[in-house]
Amino acid sequence: MGTVVDATNKEGNGAVLGDKNVTVVFVLGGPGSGKGTQCANIVKHFGYTHLSAGDLLRAEQKSGSENGTMIQNMIKEGKIVPSEVTVKLLQRAMAESGNDKFLIDGFPRNEENRAAFELVTGIQPAFILFFDCPEEEMERRLLGRNQGREDDNIETIRKRFKVFLESSLPVIEYYNSKGKVRKIDAAKPVEEVFEAVKAVFTTPDDKV
Repeated sequence: MGTVVDATNKEGNGAVLGDKNVTVVFVLGGPGSGKGTQCANIVKHFGYTHLSAGDLLRAEQKSGSENGTMIQNMIKEGKIVPSEVTVKLLQRAMAESGNDKFLIDGFPRNEENRAAFELVTGIQPAFILFFDCPEEEMERRLLGRNQGREDDNIETIRKRFKVFLESSLPVIEYYNSKGKVRKIDAAKPVEEVFEAVKAVFTTPDDKV
């Protein structure tokens, strides 16, 4: 198994691992829990680089690369993009950023993602920032964002909640068993949520 990691390191990951001590924070939460807003605040206040697995996959598709075409075809066929493809994109973005502190947003989406990330990069996350928000509140926010098409969206939104619960909660439980989850009450107003986030980043070793 080590050969996968070795091969990946030779592909230019030395810029990320090498002698550099890289800090990775996974940011998880249901759709509408406010992850994007809070990630922007963390970037501004704490100097992290914000990486979104979904954005990287979309950018790769648009790039017209061989990898991008493969991703596009898989998504068209309703297949899931292999975890290692997503991890390699994250790894490349980390190497190219020049930073050593990263927020990885909406990833790992499931246990397979988590295992692939740790195997391929050899990096363990410092902690997991989990935005815990009641489904009714997330629904209200998402419907407010998509005005005028409520009937179309409610079903899709509920499907997204279901997928999040089934796929991502086992990841949160796994890291919780290692004492790495920092749970934030994301139902509060944005400013109050960020106060709680700031406390986590100011004392990352303290358990919440």
